[in-house]
Amino acid sequence: MNQQTPDSLFGGSSPQPAADAKSPVPDLAEPPRLRRADRAQVLLRPCSLEELLGPDHMARLVWDLVTRWDLSSLEQQIKARGQTPGRAQTDPCILLSLWLYAYIHGVSSGRELDQLCESDDAYRWICGGVSLNYHTLNDFRVDHEKTLDDVLSQMIAALTSQGLVKIRRISQDGTRVRASAGRKSFKTRPLLEQHLAEAKAHVTAMKQQAADPKMPLRRQKAAERAAQQRLSRLEKAISELAKVEAAKAQQKEKPSKHNAARASETDAEARYLRMPGGGTAPAYNVQFAVATEGRAVVGVDVTNAGSDVHQSQPMRQQVERRTGQKVEQHLLDGGYVGLESIENAEPHVTIFAPVPKPKKEGVDPHQPKPGDGPQVSQWRVRMGTEEAKTIYKQRARTSETVNAECKTYRGLGPMMVRGINKVRCVALLSALAYNIVHFAAALRG
Repeated sequence: MNQQTPDSLFGGSSPQPAADAKSPVPDLAEPPRLRRADRAQVLLRPCSLEELLGPDHMARLVWDLVTRWDLSSLEQQIKARGQTPGRAQTDPCILLSLWLYAYIHGVSSGRELDQLCESDDAYRWICGGVSLNYHTLNDFRVDHEKTLDDVLSQMIAALTSQGLVKIRRISQDGTRVRASAGRKSFKTRPLLEQHLAEAKAHVTAMKQQAADPKMPLRRQKAAERAAQQRLSRLEKAISELAKVEAAKAQQKEKPSKHNAARASETDAEARYLRMPGGGTAPAYNVQFAVATEGRAVVGVDVTNAGSDVHQSQPMRQQVERRTGQKVEQHLLDGGYVGLESIENAEPHVTIFAPVPKPKKEGVDPHQPKPGDGPQVSQWRVRMGTEEAKTIYKQRARTSETVNAECKTYRGLGPMMVRGINKVRCVALLSALAYNIVHFAAALRG
């Protein structure tokens, strides 16, 4: 009986020929035999969406968190109820979970998220068979600022109740994020007024064309809507230009002809700000407050101000309102240093910020000056102590690392939305994604 090797039994490679046996010479004129791909074949995969993800998958954690949060404010806006006519709305839990999971992985585009809902198992699992489009996704992201703010408060409440985060000492820092506005969209007042007059004439012309039976109704409505939106943007730009002109009027150096006040026709609330890499660009100033004990983002705000001097007190008030706890120590960088803001700080707050170097050599910056108030005098003396210097070192390894991670990995890149309120929604989603990633183990419970 011939003995066969295991490979030959199951159709594997045949035994090696003897050393003296000659291998057949292939005929190179004949085409090679290859195993070619056949993607037209039908595959039957008997599995449910529930089986696509493991029990510890991040998508399951995100869904579990969202379903535990109070989203009643979103559900109250839904008009399709009972026998009332109307199309059924997408579950807000699905939309919020999709965006949080997307920001955890640095996805901030509605079109990209729409594609992932069709191709990626994790996003398909969150959808649960519900079809979506990028219009629905984009609208949801920017239409519910208050709900996102409430969700961040609920998350911080859960973390503080477990003792993972303490609000006693916070660190604050701002980061400039590129706005969705081109440099050439910024116009002076004469150009804006000219374009506004043209836009009004265009809206009037669209209304007159509405009676034209040759033009399809759908095209008429789209043209009217586009004309009205442009008119609204220009009116907003004129309004914001007045604020820019007022700010320039308060400057010591009056603006020259080449540095006249300008506003963007596409994103009126964007401002030219100095960017981290040097130079200026249309941008927004995103502010994060981080608890040094726990390193959770506990405060989020967005401004278009080029200076951080007046941003510290509103942030403290936001954190205290959000958490119900008092901020006792506030760590700030040199951009927040303003004698008025330090002097007017709440009595229970201790400010830790660098003292500016004196203009004259040989002057001790940590000695009170004749015109200093009591709060400013204490701040100068305090920042000269070793204890204050040690505490202040926590600012760099909290706020700056949070800003870097959110901009690199959590979707806080160049903005794809326009307007302060919409940018604030993006910042809130980025902060929520950061907290979920860093407290995943605790939040699973």
